[in-house]
Amino acid sequence: MVVVLEVVVVAVVVVAVVVVLVVLVFYRTVVALEEMHQFVVRCMEAVGTKREHASALADLLVAADYRGHFSHGLNRLDMYVQDMKMGICRCDKEPEIIKETAATALVEGNNLLGPVVGKFCTDLAIKKAKESGVGWVSARGSNHFGIAGWYAMRAMEHGMMGLAFTNTSPLMVPTRATQTSLGTNPIACAAPANNGDSFVLDMATTAVALGKLELNDRKGLDIPIGWGCDDKGKPTTKPAQAKGLMPLGGTEECSGYKGYGLAMMVEIFCGIMAGADFGRNIRSWKTTDREANLGQCFIVVDTSAFAPGFSDRLTDLSSSLRGLEPSEGQEKVFIPGDPERQHMDKCDKLGGIEYHPNQIDFANNLAKKLNIEPMQTKEEDTKS
Repeated sequence: MVVVLEVVVVAVVVVAVVVVLVVLVFYRTVVALEEMHQFVVRCMEAVGTKREHASALADLLVAADYRGHFSHGLNRLDMYVQDMKMGICRCDKEPEIIKETAATALVEGNNLLGPVVGKFCTDLAIKKAKESGVGWVSARGSNHFGIAGWYAMRAMEHGMMGLAFTNTSPLMVPTRATQTSLGTNPIACAAPANNGDSFVLDMATTAVALGKLELNDRKGLDIPIGWGCDDKGKPTTKPAQAKGLMPLGGTEECSGYKGYGLAMMVEIFCGIMAGADFGRNIRSWKTTDREANLGQCFIVVDTSAFAPGFSDRLTDLSSSLRGLEPSEGQEKVFIPGDPERQHMDKCDKLGGIEYHPNQIDFANNLAKKLNIEPMQTKEEDTKS
């Protein structure tokens, strides 16, 4: 009798495992963009964020996941929730212009959510570029602002070129060092070509953003050599052992010092120029013992103020690069922004953003903690 019972239990377990595997293989969990947006707003309002600010954050997080930058979308939501819940971020003010000229401005972010500050600064830079040809706006007193490309692309909506930069908590271990001393300090540049085409560069000056290590850790996956290093500054493949991020390029032999130099340049544009915290003065990642006081920089250029035919030439350059013979095993040559366009096309066909099951579990757990309606999903049959 005991043997029979054991056999039955084993059989039930096997069937359960098979069912789970079938679901994972043949179905995918998809969330409509509008539902994702509403879920972010629900979460942020639950911790006291006013709707206008919550909506700005939701715009940013949805754009990140829609473009395939999952490290900076839903994956980051709990951080913003925690900042508001702990009162380390504010939502009772608006950004303020402290100093300005026809083409420049210094903005006080008043410790508001990063996307609120960034959106204000970008729109101000756009206005100045329309009037003066170039708009350069630096901000202090800001917070984590998500994907830098979102701000640069706002300029493209007005037919102009946009650039965005931010400093971050010290996460990069500079070349030849063992301590984190600079941030991921991303660089973004977006420029319009013809017929809706564009160049969109959005990159960290570390080998990858920290969120990519976090996602791999959440999924139980190793990381490639060159992403992170241990407490002795040596590369590691274990995300949990990574005590810092390596500069773009990785080791010194692979030109990591170039990523280090770019990170320092961004720090000059942001923390130093705006009078915000900089380098190791910035609070540690995800700590809430004091304000972040991040520095950010937003530049918008009206390309018509220079040689005519900008978009035509960019289109020619893009076409020539895409037209190159691909290397063995590759279907085509991309320009910056093409992988994101490819991912957005996939989302459009699916009717939303496809998430890993662990990310959905994370969202559901967050909804329970905040006592709000969970994110609504739909299962797509991959066989159809």
